[in-house]
Amino acid sequence: MQYEAILAPLDGFADTWQCFVEDGGRGGNVTVPFKEQAFALCQNLSVRAAQAGAVNTLYVNEQGELCGDNTDGIGLVADLLRLDALLDGANVLVLGAGGASRGVIGPLLDAGVATIHIANRTAEKAKLIAAMFDTRVSSSGYSDIPKQRWHIIINATSSGLSAERPPLHEQHLEYCQLAYDMLYGKQPTPFLTWCDKSGVPQVADGLGMLVSQAAAAFAIWRGVAPQVEPVLEELRSALA
Repeated sequence: MQYEAILAPLDGFADTWQCFVEDGGRGGNVTVPFKEQAFALCQNLSVRAAQAGAVNTLYVNEQGELCGDNTDGIGLVADLLRLDALLDGANVLVLGAGGASRGVIGPLLDAGVATIHIANRTAEKAKLIAAMFDTRVSSSGYSDIPKQRWHIIINATSSGLSAERPPLHEQHLEYCQLAYDMLYGKQPTPFLTWCDKSGVPQVADGLGMLVSQAAAAFAIWRGVAPQVEPVLEELRSALA
């Protein structure tokens, strides 16, 4: 078995995938900016992929059909559970209304969270995602976030890439037990640094989510779920 990186041109994802399959490829992961293109290419979609509107895991089934799944959400849930987060009955605040947040709402609901609120600079974008789910999911702009006990706050924005954090008021951190940023790097993101200084008991970056979603993809292809911890430790050492 080989697993290698393939660089596709921005306007040539479909052709690149076709060449891969013709050379004997059976499955692959897809990263930005091709997740939506992969979604459009698929003949069969999982419920998770349909909800996310994006595909990060591709495979060819026995009928020769291209199938798409999205393991980002279950990767996040797996990492939250690894961190001993209490998901059952939790109130979760998700920051950002892009593809990263859209892909995790369904799996979080399936994991038993009580409510999810999506906050975004453009409230309408958050509203469109919330409308895809039941009344447990609500939305607003940052200035209109309900004042309730948020047990887990997840930063699904890319603000950390520009050394910034979402414009979240500190009052929403009062009851937060875990602040999670989907980004990861050598140093904590500005969001995690701010949460830590503000007294949030536990902060975590998205490296565990990266490894967990990869393990879930591997299980789809091979029917075996790899151990996450050894890979996570190795990647953390490499980052350091």
